[in-house]
Amino acid sequence: MNSTATVQRRHIGRLALASALLFGAAAFFVSPARAADEAPDALVQRISGDVLDTIKADKSIKAGDINKIMVLVDSKIMPNVNFQRMTASAVGPAWRQATPEQKKRLQDEFKTLLVRTYAGALDQVSNQSVSVRPFRGSSDDKEVLVRTEIRGGGDPVQLDYRLEKTPGEGSGWKVYNLNVLGVWLVDTYRTQFAQQINSQGIDGLIAALAARNKSNDKS
Repeated sequence: MNSTATVQRRHIGRLALASALLFGAAAFFVSPARAADEAPDALVQRISGDVLDTIKADKSIKAGDINKIMVLVDSKIMPNVNFQRMTASAVGPAWRQATPEQKKRLQDEFKTLLVRTYAGALDQVSNQSVSVRPFRGSSDDKEVLVRTEIRGGGDPVQLDYRLEKTPGEGSGWKVYNLNVLGVWLVDTYRTQFAQQINSQGIDGLIAALAARNKSNDKS
């Protein structure tokens, strides 16, 4: 693969992850009963397609309007993601020793980091579409893997979701990890976070995330 194709593929990978981070943008229009009963692959197919359509139709989101993206994430993505589990997995063993306030700060800063890091790729949304690969799970599974491809603008980009089945109120399938081009999002951040925690502890990680978010805000 030549250097130009490699750069294009990496950028499409960022786009795929940016779209995944906005996963659930159209879930506002879905009744809780439907969400609870929906199969995980059907959920991913419907919402992945809808989120791309939402981005294509909204110029301010495509332009990376952070405030608008944050509103979208808070109102429509979080019901479809177990973000506490995602953050806890990224932080690793130190999460168990964190105070409730530290856990809240970690989730807030981690969410901001993800949105700001990948918002810039949204302006590349054009003719992409999502294809869900054959699903191999069963109705009894509590955790599943749904494999998809983002097509359009070159070679297909692998984008996989790990989901868990949640019981009780607000039940349904929720995303807790993402894989883009063979790299799991949570695993990547766990390595980065571990270095910061080992040197400066949980408060050091929170401070580093806050500083990085402020830097991204100015850029």
